[in-house]
Amino acid sequence: MDLRKVKKLIELLEASQLSELEITEGEESIRISRNGGAAAPAQYTAAPVAATPTAAAPAVEAGPTATATGHEVESPTVGTFYSRSSPDSEPFVKVGDDVKVGTTLCVVEAMKTFNEIQSDKAGKVLQILKSDGEPVEFSEALFVIG
Repeated sequence: MDLRKVKKLIELLEASQLSELEITEGEESIRISRNGGAAAPAQYTAAPVAATPTAAAPAVEAGPTATATGHEVESPTVGTFYSRSSPDSEPFVKVGDDVKVGTTLCVVEAMKTFNEIQSDKAGKVLQILKSDGEPVEFSEALFVIG
């Protein structure tokens, strides 16, 4: 299942009165659920069906965003955060590194596709908000750049 299909599923959910949608395609499964109250804009989460609820808990509890102020680089997709291209390589960036627009900060794996997340602002990496292997959601802050 590719990213376009996931986006279409989110649009389907958004256009309907459903609160949750689960699709199985061959060996791949995805569950998308709508969270949030009536006063707040809808938030979406997508996770493989086999994932346990405790796997997503660290993403909700990660609260270091309040400690650094600056520009937040957000995830354009749902997936898994990786700070390096392979387990034995150096991270793309570290706290304190200077980055330019277009510098690769991390990769987010979604459906076995690795999407490079690039800086959309020049500056210094003030904070890295995720750890390797952590799940990320649409528009979730990954980095703070000042």
